[in-house]
Amino acid sequence: MSSIDDDFRPLDEQAFGARVEPHRRELHVHCYRLLGSFEEAEDLVQEAFLRAWRGRETYEGRASVRAWLYRIATNACLDALDKRPRRPSASGEVAWLQPYPDDLLAQLPDRREGPEDVALAKETVELWFIAAIQHLAPLPRAVLVLRDVLGCSAKETARLLETTEASVNSALQRARAGLRKSLPRDREAWQHAAEATAAEQELLARYVECSERADTEGLAALMHEDVRFSMPPAPGVWAGRSTVVQGWIDGGFGSETFGSMRCVVTRANGQPAVAAYVRKPGAAAYEPLAIDVLRVQDGVVTEIVTFDGAVFEHFDLPATLSTADGER
Repeated sequence: MSSIDDDFRPLDEQAFGARVEPHRRELHVHCYRLLGSFEEAEDLVQEAFLRAWRGRETYEGRASVRAWLYRIATNACLDALDKRPRRPSASGEVAWLQPYPDDLLAQLPDRREGPEDVALAKETVELWFIAAIQHLAPLPRAVLVLRDVLGCSAKETARLLETTEASVNSALQRARAGLRKSLPRDREAWQHAAEATAAEQELLARYVECSERADTEGLAALMHEDVRFSMPPAPGVWAGRSTVVQGWIDGGFGSETFGSMRCVVTRANGQPAVAAYVRKPGAAAYEPLAIDVLRVQDGVVTEIVTFDGAVFEHFDLPATLSTADGER
């Protein structure tokens, strides 16, 4: 039975909100893993809190408030995925993928116990992982996140999903097999440093400098010869540095009509990122253009995922840069 402290029935809406609000960030990250979209995750957390408020009298205290909220949020996500089924493209792109700012990830409660847990926590928010699990059917995806990311037991997962342990174990086997098919071939060799190294910081500084000068040769020199570039929700993946750089040139990068560019270094999904602002000819300020989320391996850029300026509002970034801000 619930204790007095866990009895939501006498609480008004404001007091109830104060009780569940401390769990918002981790629930948002949980929904983000399941959905792949920052904005949809925000909507589903709100939906979960609304469901929790409406069903507060059903909470009996047999599980923690956190576990109760995870159950509600997970099922809200599964309901949303059932109503709006979608699949990655035939070539594997996840059109609805969005980045997650590191500043917000830093708000997560620290439940890690050692270096291995730090690496796991970082790995399970990287874009490759978020994109890869979108290839899984909703139920196996939820089971994988609950079991392998959050560390729930089969019994706990079955309770959260209101199913049997046998079903959970079967779904987990399917999920792990499906995830292996979607993993990058060289994923095991990736490094998972908690902080940017001096070499990475130097590479980012050169990436910013070359971007602002529209130095395509300099940018190419920072990339692996097999670098991959994508730009959700646009279809297609470009592979190879000559192909990627030529695609940028063909898109107008470096031309007079493209305008001048200024960049701000940030981080997303535990990875280095560069926010680019552009000032069109005759414009008074630099406006948000795109955020490049980079994968850096062995001193070179091996993957670039670019998101348009609409995602700037989720980051702690200036809405615009003045011409004074843009001066070097």
